[in-house]
Amino acid sequence: MATMDVAPDGDRMTVILWGELDLGSRRLLPDLHDILTLSGSGIDLRLDAIGFCDCSGLNMLLDLRMRALDQGKTVTLRSSGLAVERLLGLTGTRELFSDSGPDPDAGGTTPSAARIASPREEAVRPAGSGTAPREGADQELRTEVAQLRRAMQTRPTIDLARGILMASFGLSPESAWSVLVRTSQNTNTKLHHLAQDLVSTVHGTELPEQVQQQLAAAVASASVLSEAATCPVSGAVEDRA
Repeated sequence: MATMDVAPDGDRMTVILWGELDLGSRRLLPDLHDILTLSGSGIDLRLDAIGFCDCSGLNMLLDLRMRALDQGKTVTLRSSGLAVERLLGLTGTRELFSDSGPDPDAGGTTPSAARIASPREEAVRPAGSGTAPREGADQELRTEVAQLRRAMQTRPTIDLARGILMASFGLSPESAWSVLVRTSQNTNTKLHHLAQDLVSTVHGTELPEQVQQQLAAAVASASVLSEAATCPVSGAVEDRA
């Protein structure tokens, strides 16, 4: 369970989180929304002390960022630990929380900051000053975020399926992921559909025969690769002995 501390920093709010960012961390969203509203330009996140982060936690961060976009503000990730960085890297969402503050060398704002203007800026913007391109970029960004959020909604099921494979066949997280991807490709089944079918087997539902065959082949292949990777190390130890 995550907890947080808040410190004003000029027109922004610095939020420090520690603990675990999972499904239970969504209880923090109402407070984060209030903090965002009180800020002048947005929130800076410091997640160094987050020891665990899953897709539910990432969904929470995306939700907060979407709320910020609606208010013409930003949510910036100033620092984070390995758990957060790994998930952001796997999902390709790291740049969504990159620094979008002013660039002192450029004498203006970065492209990211320029894409979302505040209501006050819209009110004083002169006619013909490029509103249409800005609105197009704004809509493109919103569409990208919406697509990412929809993708993240399937991740908890995929993570459960990986866990089932790891527990059932003694696979590493990486090998379980490879098994899912290979079986999905060989059976022409969408990854999240395959994951859902695997999760359903816990309740007694059987997989189609073709899926069972391809899954067994993928598991066998992953096990062979894993054994092959460890054999040279074992041999080296024996030689030194």
